[in-house]
Amino acid sequence: MAFKVLFLAHAPDADKEEHRSVIDTGKYRLFTVVVRSQAEALEVCKEFVEKEDIDSVLLCPGFTHRDVAEIAEAVGESVGVTVARGDGPSNKVSLAARKREGYLRKE
Repeated sequence: MAFKVLFLAHAPDADKEEHRSVIDTGKYRLFTVVVRSQAEALEVCKEFVEKEDIDSVLLCPGFTHRDVAEIAEAVGESVGVTVARGDGPSNKVSLAARKREGYLRKE
């Protein structure tokens, strides 16, 4: 049985059905899904808890504290929720790249 992790990231042009992958080593199964919104993130988390019995959700730095709390509530106490956060300089580089690519525009 593998340790199963769902990694979620945001992109404004994501298609949650198309932009996904799986890496399986036998002992570790990493699912990745790119979503457009928090609503999609919650939907995907519930799907993976139900269908894949995941152990952990790993979130990209774009998820806010409120988003993380909503996801933790949605997946329940038996699934760990963590966030990949960088240090100050790394966050500035990431923010500049996301601004350049239009992630922060309201559509």
